[in-house]
Amino acid sequence: MIDLKVVHLNTYDGNGGAGRACLRLSDALKASGIDSKVLVYYKFGQNPKINTFSKSPFQKAKAIYNILSERYFAKWLSKSVKTPFSLQWLGRSVINHPDVKNADIIHLHWVNHGFLNPKFLAQLDELEKPIVWTFHDSNAFTGGCHVRYGCENFHQQCGNCPILKISGKNDISHKTWVRKQKAYTELNFHIVAPSKWMAASVKFSSLLGTRKATVIPNTIETKIFKPYVKSEAKKILKINPDKFVLMSGFMPSKNDKHKGTPYLIEALEILSRRAGIQKESIELVIFGNKENAEMPEFPFKTTFLGTINKDEHLAKCYSAADAFITPSLEDNLPNTVMESLSCATPVIAFTTGGIPDMVKHMQNGYLAEYQNAEDLANGIEWLYHRPNKEEIQKAARLSILTDFSEEVIAAEHIHLYETLIDLQPK
Repeated sequence: MIDLKVVHLNTYDGNGGAGRACLRLSDALKASGIDSKVLVYYKFGQNPKINTFSKSPFQKAKAIYNILSERYFAKWLSKSVKTPFSLQWLGRSVINHPDVKNADIIHLHWVNHGFLNPKFLAQLDELEKPIVWTFHDSNAFTGGCHVRYGCENFHQQCGNCPILKISGKNDISHKTWVRKQKAYTELNFHIVAPSKWMAASVKFSSLLGTRKATVIPNTIETKIFKPYVKSEAKKILKINPDKFVLMSGFMPSKNDKHKGTPYLIEALEILSRRAGIQKESIELVIFGNKENAEMPEFPFKTTFLGTINKDEHLAKCYSAADAFITPSLEDNLPNTVMESLSCATPVIAFTTGGIPDMVKHMQNGYLAEYQNAEDLANGIEWLYHRPNKEEIQKAARLSILTDFSEEVIAAEHIHLYETLIDLQPK
């Protein structure tokens, strides 16, 4: 293996799924002997392993201005839908930072919110280094949206955007598409898709359909997200060890479109009315921030854990559950699914996005028909009545160790990096 210096660029330090995936990959690479650094636009935490472009008070103020401006203007121009949209008007140059200049590989992750707009992305070409870009959502190949749902306008240069208040053939989404096309023409980069679904989406896009994409999943800390004895984990959460525990991450509102909350509520209502289901034997446990959120009514006893900041405790929470349910309608390779499986807790989810890359139907979980609450309830009932739950639990853990462990995913990235360096003009 050659000596490699890799710099990862992300907007935030672990704030959100992309940030976590970025940090996990960097740690996995370091464990494999790679000189890997993470540089973020704005740093919230105190992790000494993470550096930031915004160190001085002026730089921090400028970053906050960019971030808030991008978010405010996008919200002002968009309809009142819960679909994230980025204008990418603002940004900053990164090519003079010593860690970027000294790297052998520049690895981009999530670079929105006033960080790397098309102009500053194209500027990276001046460094004449291999560039890898992991697509944690769809924004890189759309005219602004991060989550597409059924919209196929990205196949045809965007425009007529269903998210924008003022929509037409030459609207902001099309203009953004044109700016991205110009930048991508100037910049050579290799796409990493964390899921087969994301790779297929790239192929359909009018922006990047001809670019090569390699499917390499995100990784997870398997020594932190590990199984604990379920009865003991339930006691830690003050839950009766005899209860059948369903766990889910909290969704901001029952009207939240992206996370599919209404389907979860409907599935639980259906389940509660079925013969053979003892309502008092089931408990629902939900983690995540629920402040200022509209609280839906659930048909089972519900415990809210709030925000969990320590991964070790989160692993015990997953271990306390008999099933993790995610009713998400579109997700690339959600961390919660991987974390749950790594803790030997089966996952029940819709067949969407990258979830089928992780959940194998009736082996380590249950893949319900898309947007079918009845089938989501079927999945819960299947596991509820399953006599050999331990077999499903072992399969869940084994699936992560085999396909998503730090060693496996680091090796795949290192192979890609070395291939790209070999292709560089000598």
